[in-house]
Amino acid sequence: MSMVFKFRMLSDESDVFVRDYEVKYDMNLLEFNDFICRDLRYDNSGMTSFFLSDGQWMKLREFTLMDMGGGMGGYADEPDEAPLPMEQVVLGQLIHNNHDRLIWLFDMFADRAYYLEMIEAKKAEEGVEYPRTLFAHGEPSDQYDPEAGGANEKSIFEEMMDDFGDFGGDDSYDDEY
Repeated sequence: MSMVFKFRMLSDESDVFVRDYEVKYDMNLLEFNDFICRDLRYDNSGMTSFFLSDGQWMKLREFTLMDMGGGMGGYADEPDEAPLPMEQVVLGQLIHNNHDRLIWLFDMFADRAYYLEMIEAKKAEEGVEYPRTLFAHGEPSDQYDPEAGGANEKSIFEEMMDDFGDFGGDDSYDDEY
């Protein structure tokens, strides 16, 4: 039976955007990219990249949608650092522990991205089709316009606290001693 990774996706453009995905560990990055594009309803013809990330969300190794022609290993001065094509890299090669992170860059020109953290690894369930979206809250950012959408949405906390907005408190309570 194969393994499944559960990823949580967040956005720095919207406090209300959250996605939880379950994907098989042997899915390649190109398939993961295509799945994310379908889920977010993004045009899949753009230039996207995955980056392996450290614990502070600093970009490390890049994986590109198209082969960038690095040849047999990459740049002459840094042969192991050339971006690899997504189709050549399987998630299980990159992700090994809970809290391992990926950055999915969907707008290269404005450096806009989503942040994926592996939050669980488990055995695949029989009869379940992967990849799948387990949880979705909030609308994704507009793919092409950083200024559009998401700004007027309330976070889950704000929505819950709206129920308490009419609470007037206890008028007999005095703050002064």
